[in-house]
Amino acid sequence: MNRKIIDAHSHLWLQQDTVVDGMPVRTLANGRSLFMGEIRQMIPPFIIDGRNTAEIFLSNMDYAQVSAAVITQEFIDGMQNDYLLEVANRYPDRFFVCGLCEFRRPGYAAQARELAARGFRAIKIPAQRLLLKEGRIYLNSDEMMEMFRFMENNDMILSIDLADGDSQTGELEEVIQECPGLKIAIGHFGMVTRPNWLAQISLARYPNVRIESGGITWLFNDEFYPFPGAVKAIREAADRIGMDKLMWGSDYPRTITAITYRMSYDFILKTNELSESEKDRFLGENAASFYGFRELIELPYIKNMSE
Repeated sequence: MNRKIIDAHSHLWLQQDTVVDGMPVRTLANGRSLFMGEIRQMIPPFIIDGRNTAEIFLSNMDYAQVSAAVITQEFIDGMQNDYLLEVANRYPDRFFVCGLCEFRRPGYAAQARELAARGFRAIKIPAQRLLLKEGRIYLNSDEMMEMFRFMENNDMILSIDLADGDSQTGELEEVIQECPGLKIAIGHFGMVTRPNWLAQISLARYPNVRIESGGITWLFNDEFYPFPGAVKAIREAADRIGMDKLMWGSDYPRTITAITYRMSYDFILKTNELSESEKDRFLGENAASFYGFRELIELPYIKNMSE
């Protein structure tokens, strides 16, 4: 395989120990976590200590021939800024990392400036977590706009996941119009299996906006591999906004409790619905350009014992 593959949406953490919407998230044994009131298989059961490390991910990446990955963040994993900076410094050609601020309380604009000073070149907003019972945090609020203008002026990338449908697209569209130089990647393929998902996809009609598919195999989990619905959705989005606006993402490691890491993109390789050029762009070329990856490693195929 000659193409260089980049994963535009993945996660790392050393330990989950946080609270979201008043509910605890805690690392347990054998890949399980206490997740907001129930025990869930958060990562594969052979990761018995619950440490979702860069080294384990690199082993998966090398096996699956994935050259590089973008590490995003989510409140359910807790703040991983310190660890991700270590990862970026240790493996600069393999990982692009996003910083996370505490957006649920005032003061995050100052946090974003501090993260930039520490070396982060991107900020992640799990915006679906900002519809709080005690009051919604709007993406076009004064403090958010202050942060976005700072990011635009300092060539930082915004990685963002939105709530289902169009509940936040109007706010984000205002941000896009106010900050036309701010590069934005919208995750989870617009929450593709939810109503009105194309409202999120349509935001990529703006030159500075991209869509990444992190979690698409989770969203189409009911139909399972080879995910024909996911392929159809990618085709529909490409026809609407162009394949140059779309990037592959896995949502590793949560998605590989159901499938292998390679399976999270292998269904793209096997489909006849996309041309080879479209596969090249979706699986790596678009992300390389957007995130600025330069020296991408070439990985050999390692034959399985079962072959």
